[in-house]
Amino acid sequence: MDFLSSLLGPSIPTLKAPEAHEKLKQFPKPFLLDVREAVEFRAVSIPGATLIPSGQLAAQMSKLPKEKEIIVICASGSRSVSATRQLIAAGYKAINMQGGMNAWMRAGLPVKR
Repeated sequence: MDFLSSLLGPSIPTLKAPEAHEKLKQFPKPFLLDVREAVEFRAVSIPGATLIPSGQLAAQMSKLPKEKEIIVICASGSRSVSATRQLIAAGYKAINMQGGMNAWMRAGLPVKR
């Protein structure tokens, strides 16, 4: 294990923005969890995303579906890594979207403003 891996801990499942977009078209549709702050979410979000800021995740985790895959997003991909790790530890099927909203918008995918 290299130094960075030892800091980051075990790897978590990740996908890129275009892969997340494709998954969101499938059935059953994954649950899309946005862990940014409310002000960020109001400015721009992915249609169909549910907001639970990362600081409130532990208290609101019971609102999340255990039976569905959860795609976790933030602005750049760092808060979502922590949230994904937290969800996996609690028994959820969570996947981090690499690069967050920045990557989603760079890919030209649909947003709600």
